[in-house]
Amino acid sequence: MTQSTTGTAAAHPLPPPKELRRLREAKSLSEEQVAAAVGVTRATVRAWETGRTSPRGRKREAYARLIGTGDADALTPGAPNKWSTDDAARAAGAPPKTAPTAGSGRDTGSGSVAAAAAPATTAPADPAASAASAASETDAEIEAGPSAAEAFDALYRHSAAALFRQTYLLTGRRGLSREAVGKAFGLAWQRWPEVAVDRDPVGWVRAAAYDHAMAPWHRFRREHRHLDPPPEAPGPRALLDAMLALPPSYRRTLLLHDGVGLGLPETAAETEASTPAAAGRLMTARAAVAERVPEFAEPSTPAEQSALLHERLGALALAQPASSLPVPELIRTCSERKAQLWTRAAIAFTVLLIGLTLIALATAPRKYEPPRSPAQQVGGVPPLGGPQKLTPQTEKLQKKLGGELVHGPARLVPRAG
Repeated sequence: MTQSTTGTAAAHPLPPPKELRRLREAKSLSEEQVAAAVGVTRATVRAWETGRTSPRGRKREAYARLIGTGDADALTPGAPNKWSTDDAARAAGAPPKTAPTAGSGRDTGSGSVAAAAAPATTAPADPAASAASAASETDAEIEAGPSAAEAFDALYRHSAAALFRQTYLLTGRRGLSREAVGKAFGLAWQRWPEVAVDRDPVGWVRAAAYDHAMAPWHRFRREHRHLDPPPEAPGPRALLDAMLALPPSYRRTLLLHDGVGLGLPETAAETEASTPAAAGRLMTARAAVAERVPEFAEPSTPAEQSALLHERLGALALAQPASSLPVPELIRTCSERKAQLWTRAAIAFTVLLIGLTLIALATAPRKYEPPRSPAQQVGGVPPLGGPQKLTPQTEKLQKKLGGELVHGPARLVPRAG
């Protein structure tokens, strides 16, 4: 199996992942079309184009023929090589010598804030042994790709340090920056099916971290009420003070465009603003920083000013140690526990609501009975009126008339005298 996979990789070399995507888009092919033609899933094609996995066997041959890289002379000795040594090693099945720097998922330069992540990892001393070990994996294992936990851990190790440094430039508080990064990755793990298929998962987590770090209610928390001690050097201190003096939306726009290296449309989309509004915020933020730090007023063009801010923000971000960040396993565990806690709380509340409803139904009256008002004494009512008290003569006559009506004739004839 080792010989067959290695021989297939040598016979059908592939360019680096970014070049694979460019070639596919140049042929106007979608990921679904490539997946259907090769016989894999769309997620597998995306994994090939991001460098997480590499096609093997017949699928590699079909994939190379489909995107037009099936020439065997592309990487032969003595032929001109348009790719780097690391790309050739990746095409042959061996891991590259250095891992890509973490950041926003875009190539923004070595001095950018996005590149201020963990140091690059070196490959083992024996590349041939690593290539043989990687080639010994079965086609099924490679096509399956990494698990959700492995992909999340890779994303965390790739971008957590850079996001911590970026949020520090936004807030000036290291504790709040660590909390924001942890909250963002915890939310990403809870919504991993959504994040895993996102075009820019780092951007998804970055937006969540920025939103949490810049929430206005943090000013009422005692542990985040005051800023951390600024850098001792006067230049970085002045730059950080100028950044923190900007309004939150202007600060975020300046960091995304000049620090991280996003384009103006991407910056406007992430800050939920129109492109003209983002451009206006960017110009105003640059002018405010140049007013407080005269060094940034020296460049004659906006491009030179942006490049200088890019360099200085990257240096200021790299000065912040990110060794105190938790491991990704802890982030996943805390996120799962929190999700379980909220689920149990929702179930308990639902059971309580159902129980109270049943008790109310059991104790409620079957028909409506109007309430009886309590008896009370009423004052201020005049006495009842009526006929006057009869005199003794009138009472005698009344008795006489009553007796005659009962025992006398039917008609009473009055008599004189």
